[in-house]
Amino acid sequence: MADEVDKEMGDDDLVDYDDDDLEEEKQAAPKASETKAQEDQSKKGHYVGIHASGFRDFILKPECLRAVVDCGFEHPSEVQHECIPQAVLGMDIVCQAKSGMGKTAVFVLATLHQLEPVDGEVSVMVLCHTRELAFQIKNEYMRFSKYLPAVKVDVFYGGIPITQNKKALSENTPHIVVGTPGRILALIKTKDLNLSKLKHFVMDECDRLLESVDMRKDIQDIFRSTPHQKQVMMFSATLAKEIRPVCKRFCTDPMEIYVDDDTKLTLHGLQQYFVKLQESEKNRKLNDLLDALDFNQVVIFVSKVARATELDRLLCECNFPSICIHSGMTQEERINRYKDFKDFKKRILVSTDLFGRGIDIERVNIVINYDFPEVKEGAAPTTASDQYLHRVGRAGRFGTKGLAISFISSQEDSAQLATVQSRFEVNVPELPDAIDVNTYMA
Repeated sequence: MADEVDKEMGDDDLVDYDDDDLEEEKQAAPKASETKAQEDQSKKGHYVGIHASGFRDFILKPECLRAVVDCGFEHPSEVQHECIPQAVLGMDIVCQAKSGMGKTAVFVLATLHQLEPVDGEVSVMVLCHTRELAFQIKNEYMRFSKYLPAVKVDVFYGGIPITQNKKALSENTPHIVVGTPGRILALIKTKDLNLSKLKHFVMDECDRLLESVDMRKDIQDIFRSTPHQKQVMMFSATLAKEIRPVCKRFCTDPMEIYVDDDTKLTLHGLQQYFVKLQESEKNRKLNDLLDALDFNQVVIFVSKVARATELDRLLCECNFPSICIHSGMTQEERINRYKDFKDFKKRILVSTDLFGRGIDIERVNIVINYDFPEVKEGAAPTTASDQYLHRVGRAGRFGTKGLAISFISSQEDSAQLATVQSRFEVNVPELPDAIDVNTYMA
């Protein structure tokens, strides 16, 4: 249920703002234990929740509850506890909450609960800023619609032939469409994607969707192709105060949840350290850390595509089970590598910031900033502290334990680390000679 954005609204009407932070996604969940076998299953993915309530209290349809139980979730997170009861009633939502607190589950469960699938009609549209995140959200819908066999979900993004998307839409129209703005708009313009019956419009990482003029215009054009009456839900890990009025213009009297204090964005349970060293010492130190630390999976962030490729090659030569992802790969290759890492076929991922936001891999418990985040200039500059928060948020998901280690090799790195500590009011100490494994392994 949202007002259509004013047709005269141009780019100048939307406020420019600072890039803001962290991602989310993933869900925690309920203890709807109907049998002992289900109770045992739930323990496998157990997370410590803030509230004693379970997902049953949200009065979700039984098929959704069964899927939640199968996923091994128990207690809803704070953001789920706040948002889901209103979201399932069709209320518009603007939500900012820190990474890993289950924002994705809010809109996935809320839309599945309300969905009454009609053949040939798209009822739910979810937009996000990267192809990998779109792919991930589609998989979350598949997981939670396990007991809703009539529900069809598909994902559309660039990098693959648009004819493939057109064929999918004509032969097996999905009820839920997930995608990136450019490809979705292209399918609307060719009249292959009809949103005239849409009931739910979701923007994940909405600050990133609205930050650049080009993508913002695409969003507006997509929004105008949808009905006046629909539910709008917008999510991000951080929303600058300047962008909040812009978000609200897409909505009708939305429920707003904001974490205004940057100090609340820090990830509890995540141990953070730095190592001062020369650039030439990084490879040796990285090898030593990978030998010494106990880990499930590790993400190593570097600054450039060429460095990602070379570091991955060096790790493989040293017999570390490494894989790398960057923007220079074809979309098919990126998705295949993402799936291999998600499926635990590889335990070490080397990546640029392409992987730094929104992507959720449950087993990652260590993040290493091989290159410390940099200020990224452009139409929508990104601060180093923003990128730091996104990166380290890959570990310690949903309040679990994790470890983040940053290599500091220049005065600029030191200055940016000081900014991180000041902004989030967190002390990042120097890496000790030994770390108690219990502080970062669940």
